Amino acid sequence: MRICIFGAGAVGSHFAVRLALAGHEVGCVMRGPHLRTVQADGLVLRVGDGELRAKVKASDDPAALGPQDLVISTLKATGVGSLADGLRTLLGDDTPVVLAQNGIPWWYDVGLPSDHPRPPDLAFLDAGGRLRGRIEKQRIIGGVIFSSNEVIAPGVVANLSPDRNRLLIGECDDRASERIAELRRMLDGAAIESPPVGQIREAIWSKLLTNMSLSVLCLLTGQTARAVRDDPAMQDVIPRLLDEANSIAQYYVPQVKRVTRSGPAPNHKPSILQDYELGRPMEIDALVRAPAAFARAAGLSTPMLDLVAALAVQKAREKGLYQV
Repeated sequence: MRICIFGAGAVGSHFAVRLALAGHEVGCVMRGPHLRTVQADGLVLRVGDGELRAKVKASDDPAALGPQDLVISTLKATGVGSLADGLRTLLGDDTPVVLAQNGIPWWYDVGLPSDHPRPPDLAFLDAGGRLRGRIEKQRIIGGVIFSSNEVIAPGVVANLSPDRNRLLIGECDDRASERIAELRRMLDGAAIESPPVGQIREAIWSKLLTNMSLSVLCLLTGQTARAVRDDPAMQDVIPRLLDEANSIAQYYVPQVKRVTRSGPAPNHKPSILQDYELGRPMEIDALVRAPAAFARAAGLSTPMLDLVAALAVQKAREKGLYQV
């Protein structure tokens, strides 16, 4: 297949290497020093003590890659506007677009089954409706990534979760389709786990439960996820925040399994904290403001989430990384 990874940073570059080594023709939309190194020397993926190398096409101009059989967007929520600008030249008549990002996606209400509670107005996740106007419903495939990666040098990505690298996918209306089954087989064949998912929004909320609680606490404290989880000062805070997060998720998707503070926590900084420290735009809307809007629409009281959201917005605004 001809596959474009749109927004090939850490996670996207990891997937690009895996897919290229599985025999696919991979093109990456990327920028900066990472782009220049990949154009000259290819991509390097470090997994434990091992190293994988792959040659891929790379450009900051999507038009240079031509029409694709599949587009996988690994852009963060703050960068999906560039997808609206660059997607057109990548699309053939039937090219699907996997939209994989953290948090609540702009397309959440698109194809929503009638038995699901209606979401709040999420227009703030797609300013001006640019994505909604340019990506037809039939192209949309929801995606949820479980994989920790870091660009450690231009052209070099380290995988920090060698035992857990997943891309869960599903149609936006949750119907079973042959193209989803085919794409899962393709991903599994590239060592990217993609088990069946009954409802893509269940997967979205399952990951969001951790991001809207533990990851945001990492942002506020400057600590790794493991350090926050093990911090005595957080022993009462985390369960209370998770209780609120669970109540929101289960109101909208009752099948979502409750998350508790027990369980493993990686000893690294989540992406929202990395973005803050590097002075990059932050996914506050998708990770914090959107869940808070869902809570209000459901009439749920979430004082902990409201407080954490306000503090996160203030912290980002003080550094010039967030504007309402």
